[in-house]
Parts: sequence; C-alpha cells; structure tokens
Amino acid sequence: MSPAPKDRPDVQVFTEIGIIDQLLTNALERLLPPGLSHAQFSLLVHFARRGGQESPAQLAKAFQVTKGAMTNTLQKLAAQGLVRIEEDAQDGRRKLLSITSAGLAAHDDAVMSMRPMMESLRSAFTNAEFAAALPFLTALRKWLDENR
Repeated sequence: MSPAPKDRPDVQVFTEIGIIDQLLTNALERLLPPGLSHAQFSLLVHFARRGGQESPAQLAKAFQVTKGAMTNTLQKLAAQGLVRIEEDAQDGRRKLLSITSAGLAAHDDAVMSMRPMMESLRSAFTNAEFAAALPFLTALRKWLDENR
C-alpha cells in the first residue's frame, strides 16, 4: 500500500518549503526598512547579485510575474532612486533597468536590518547543517528553474 500523499517525502518537502517561505517572508517584511516591500527588496537582491541591466520583460520572466506587476514594482523603486530606467540604445521602445548606488545602499541596509534574525538562526543550527541542506536545495532550485 502506498503512503497517503501527505506522507510522501516529496510532498512533505514542498509543504515545508511553502511554510518556510511564508514564515520567512513575514519575518523579512517586519525587518525591512520603511518604504521597502518584500517584492522591492527581492529585486534589489537580484540586481545586487547579478549586476548589469535587464528589461522589465526579462525581470518579469525571472520572477514569474506579469509585466504589469513588475513595471509597478520597478516604478516604485525608480521613484525612490533605487533603480535607474534607461532607454535601450538598440531599441528605443525597450527600457533597461539597473541598480543605483542608492539601491545598493538600500540593499545593504536591508540586509543589515536582518542581521539579528540571521545571527539567531545561525546560533540555532550548525554550519554543517546548513552545508548539508545546500546540495539538495540547489539541485531542486535548478530542476524547478529548468522545468518551468
């Protein structure tokens, strides 16, 4: 007899990831500097990690949201001076975005605001536990990215 779906390890893994995502998102939103939403912070993290320029369409695809939702978030970041919107020199209809020095500073400030939570988390688990989780989580992320 096969296990009930809720008892299967694959279902349990995705259940745990979903709960972790909800708990982490709520914790981050409480810690982020005023005026910076989770969606905006996620974009700053993306730009700080990758650098370069990307179009709203590329970002919408990467974040798996509509172009309208992405444009709304980007406009809010641009209004705060955290991203720069420029016309594409090769295609004047297309916009390219990049993070500004103020955006990098906001990213760093947001990361610093999370430091107490991260230190508490690090004291609850060993480096070996974090390292042991990485190979599976990385492989799962890559598989999901390749199969979206």
